[in-house]
Amino acid sequence: MAGSSFGSIFRITTWGESHGKALGVVIDGCPAGLALEEAHIQKYLDRRKPGTSSITTPRKEADAVEILSGVFEGRTTGTPISLMVRNTSQISGDYSEIASYYRPGHADYTFDQKYGFRDYRGGGRSSGRETVGRVAAGAVACRILEQLGVTVCAYTRSIGPVEADLSLFDRGAILSTPTAMPDRDASDAAVAYLEEAKKATDSVGGVMECIVEGLPSGIGDPVFEKLDANLAKAAMSIGAVKAVEIGDGCQVSSRRGSENNDGFRLREGRIVKSTNHAGGILGGISDGDQILIRAYVKPTPSIFLPQQTVGTDGQEREIHIKGRHDPVIVPRAVVVLECMTALTVLDAMLLNMSARMDSLLDFYGKERN
Repeated sequence: MAGSSFGSIFRITTWGESHGKALGVVIDGCPAGLALEEAHIQKYLDRRKPGTSSITTPRKEADAVEILSGVFEGRTTGTPISLMVRNTSQISGDYSEIASYYRPGHADYTFDQKYGFRDYRGGGRSSGRETVGRVAAGAVACRILEQLGVTVCAYTRSIGPVEADLSLFDRGAILSTPTAMPDRDASDAAVAYLEEAKKATDSVGGVMECIVEGLPSGIGDPVFEKLDANLAKAAMSIGAVKAVEIGDGCQVSSRRGSENNDGFRLREGRIVKSTNHAGGILGGISDGDQILIRAYVKPTPSIFLPQQTVGTDGQEREIHIKGRHDPVIVPRAVVVLECMTALTVLDAMLLNMSARMDSLLDFYGKERN
């Protein structure tokens, strides 16, 4: 299978299946000397793991990460870092019936068309559980970015019709509410809405947002490797994401240029913008302002209502899906968006180190110890 690697210099390759023995990631290109312990990674995985509230799948997984290579005496060695999370709560029997038909909204049919074979236990590589490796790698990227003064923060903007009031933005609520919303009242309303959907044996979609702060201007490239293009690819690679916006996104299509352009000003000798409709990126390159990414997530496709499909025998049929499923994907996907954003930004920063002659001279033109 091609397509399991992401990034150019800080490059990751995820591996494993939903119901295999383990999942994980290999990170190549991580600088030597980074202080790194399993606890640094675990706090990110704990935000993604199942079974943590009434609005997540009841599947119980500790998602305990193990560092297998690339770290010695608490610091990275510059060699590939291999991270593993063992699966401990597989109930593959819940999925045995799926082998005979294609679930609506899932990758069952397309996998069969591409490979002529599929792992039907929870979706195999197409399962949301594949994101374990992304989050583990993203945790390492976030740790590097923190030392560079760059922060990445994702949260739930809305669940169904319930939207967070960002004027009440509470960063602590993102980590303490079951919805990952930065507005506690909206979170309570969203939970109530989700309980109604669960009683109706249905599912719900929503919107995630991610902000990047502290990123200097000049990061990204102006043609095929645009920063916004790569951020969009990173977000769209998350299984349930169906649309992505940068900054004001689709709203800009109905404006005039005089309304949408971000004016430049001087503040304490620095060039800044008076507004940020562009979401921190101009011409594919960061402009030093806050970067904003918005990702739209479809409802969980596994629902307990009867659905129409076709079996592998070519016959139409009605199905009732079994198993353990999230009524909404968004709260657990928030950290995935955060980590994919961090991976993209860090890789762009490393690539940018060779963009200017003065940067090379600064690094190589002086005597090094």
